[in-house]
Amino acid sequence: MDILLSILGLLGFILLTAGTGVFVAVEFSTTSLERSTIDNDVATRGDAASRMVQKAHSNLSFMLSGMQLGITLTTLATGYLAEPILAKFFTPALELVGLSESASQPLALVLSLVIATVLSMVFGELVPKNLAIANPLGTARVLTAPVWHFNRIFRGFIRALNWVANHIVRRFGIEPADELASARSPQELSALVRHSSGSEGFDQSKVRILDRSLRFGDATAEDIMTPRAKVDTLDTDDTAMQLIRVAHDSGHSRFPVVRGDLDETVGVVHVKDALTIPAGQRSTTTVGSLARPVPTVPESLGGDAVLRQVRLAGSQLILVADEYGGTAGIVTIEDVVEEILGEVWDEHDNREEEREVRQVGRSWELSGLLRCDELGDICGYIAPDGPYETLGGLIMATLGRIPAVGDRVLLPVDDRGALDSFAEGPEVRWEAQVESMDIRRVDKVMLRPVAATKKEDDSER
Repeated sequence: MDILLSILGLLGFILLTAGTGVFVAVEFSTTSLERSTIDNDVATRGDAASRMVQKAHSNLSFMLSGMQLGITLTTLATGYLAEPILAKFFTPALELVGLSESASQPLALVLSLVIATVLSMVFGELVPKNLAIANPLGTARVLTAPVWHFNRIFRGFIRALNWVANHIVRRFGIEPADELASARSPQELSALVRHSSGSEGFDQSKVRILDRSLRFGDATAEDIMTPRAKVDTLDTDDTAMQLIRVAHDSGHSRFPVVRGDLDETVGVVHVKDALTIPAGQRSTTTVGSLARPVPTVPESLGGDAVLRQVRLAGSQLILVADEYGGTAGIVTIEDVVEEILGEVWDEHDNREEEREVRQVGRSWELSGLLRCDELGDICGYIAPDGPYETLGGLIMATLGRIPAVGDRVLLPVDDRGALDSFAEGPEVRWEAQVESMDIRRVDKVMLRPVAATKKEDDSER
């Protein structure tokens, strides 16, 4: 009779461990599944298993509470049942090796507790967890139904426990959720895209485009625009013939028409407007008479809204106003495309002269108009926040004056620390050397990593 009870006890231990595994597997599989995956399975198969998974995922808070209850009950029952039964097998074995009855019984209980715990963890938790993570949909389809029926049996008790837990959570100022949010923020999607690069995921070019597209909404008109210092304009008194000449020389097709400077913009003209004028009248027709109204947006406007405004503008060009009402720059459809795809070249561009980034050994030749927030992705230098937007502005702020060609300056370090692709540890700083100037604007900069022990007094000339 004792042997039969021992065998039944071992079978009970195995069944309880399997029960723990079922609850653990369903817990991990349902929390790993995306709502879109479940809905697609329902649309494709439409069987009872897929609908059960959908129902469970829609009542995830209730399901998780039931799973936790099931895991707790089966684990407690496993320990209560397994320890004395296993001890019965260990006690005679320990007595055979020479231990006394008083010593073998407590040692047998300890061994049975350790072995029961290890077996329960491995076969009741770790193995089901790994299976559920590897195949969440398949696991959920097979095992969700028994867990759902278990929850229905203990519905009242589970709801009471859930009410207590939700009440405590609300006391912390947090509203409980009945299901996991399937939506992802742009930051989360961007991280997923970057982590998906590799042999089995996206190649680097796709990762770069997707990442920049997801971050586009965080950009502002100020980030996207072409600054006013680089904008080619025409005066209202300029003629259609001059418009054609400027278009030929610059390679641009659209130009703001101003009265004095960009702050007094009256409209925008396209080179096609000049070509519609009879050849004999082009030298007398002014571009002011051809100009069409141009929309103006604030420099703080978000990237998505900027794209909408550019698409709505018939000229595909909008002005960007600063906080003082002046014109900070312009945004064209090319600026928007380059914010997502990177530099776009056409037959009128001089790639070598206009290239914003060029690596030279461990150094980087950069445009002074490069935004500071792009430096981290390019070379690893993280610029601190300050009253500047571009690398040239950062150099001016650090020097405290208008730079001259040949000036060298040790750039400040952000509180978060500088990232460096070439050297280890925080002992690396970045030195900027002004390569060329465009009147009072920094045109080209050579950025190189240097030892942090380099004195700032020696960093300027």
